[in-house]
Amino acid sequence: MKKRILILGKLPPPYMGPAIATQIILNSDLKNKFDLIHLDTRINRSLTTIGKISVKKGFTNISIYLKLRRIIKEKNPNLLLIPISQSTLGFFKDSIFILISRIYRKKVLLHLRGSNIQNWLKKSFVLFRIYAEWIIRRCQGAIVLGNNLKYLFERYFRDGKIFVVPNGTDYNMPKSLKNLSKKTKILYLSNLQASKGIIDIIGAVKILKEREGESFTLDVIGAWRDEKVKNKCLSDVSNFGLPVTFHQVKTSDEKFRFLVNSDIFIFPPREPEGHPWVIVEAMAAGLPIISTDQGAITESVINGENGFIVEKKNPEQIAEKIEFLIKNPDIRKKMGKKSRELYRKKFTEEKMVERLTQAFNSVINN
Repeated sequence: MKKRILILGKLPPPYMGPAIATQIILNSDLKNKFDLIHLDTRINRSLTTIGKISVKKGFTNISIYLKLRRIIKEKNPNLLLIPISQSTLGFFKDSIFILISRIYRKKVLLHLRGSNIQNWLKKSFVLFRIYAEWIIRRCQGAIVLGNNLKYLFERYFRDGKIFVVPNGTDYNMPKSLKNLSKKTKILYLSNLQASKGIIDIIGAVKILKEREGESFTLDVIGAWRDEKVKNKCLSDVSNFGLPVTFHQVKTSDEKFRFLVNSDIFIFPPREPEGHPWVIVEAMAAGLPIISTDQGAITESVINGENGFIVEKKNPEQIAEKIEFLIKNPDIRKKMGKKSRELYRKKFTEEKMVERLTQAFNSVINN
């Protein structure tokens, strides 16, 4: 008989890494290995309402807690997979899920989809930090997105209870038409906010235009999160005549067409990340990648092999690496092939399911 796994997590929309991850896990081959039950914990339907407190959200949360209690009593799962937030309000809401689960003596496996938890805890009020650490220790283990993120839970669990499960899924990429364009096509694909590096990219394009003229274009795909950032970026593009085109959020086939028809992928976050799905997608599309050393990114982007790691907040370095790839198309193609090889080796659905299966069985059978 299959073991029952209750998976908590948001589903898109809005399209954010954790929600996409939950959707991919539920649709993966994992459902053939376990009896998967899902509780949708989403309370925001758009990016604009995230972080805003309201009475309606409060009642929604209460209804989700009651639903969790009912599912546990009716379905009797062997294990709960619970994502945890890295903010005070978010963690407090998640801690209620953990407390309810432990009241019913259910095993809990935490799922951390970022890398900022220790930084956040250090800045938290001391009593809340004590509470948060007590909550974490009530669980039976934790999943992180890369080997270099295991340290985040070393003070709470022994090594055998910290599991590394990078993001992974299978992509059906369309045929590339990039050879039809004479210009080098650069792509940025993520939410448009300062923490994701969009300001640094626009700064790099200003530098690059002075050096390379009109030999390249940049497509920017995503939703704006901050009006000041939006106004600055749009103003710079207009005032300096930059070869930048902004697009609304793209999903599925539309997004993949942009990926396979691009020559370079760029994603230089300023703040801690987990293992960004956009990096996995760019690897699957066979692109050289320019990024920063945040979270588990350096386990996917190997500096000098399938792309470059640059300093955060450094438009000059970004421009330098883009210029190098524009002037060296053979190296660019070689790096793109290496990205595809690394993806197939480490970040497919099969690899993710294999690691999740090991983690689930380890906790259930312990």
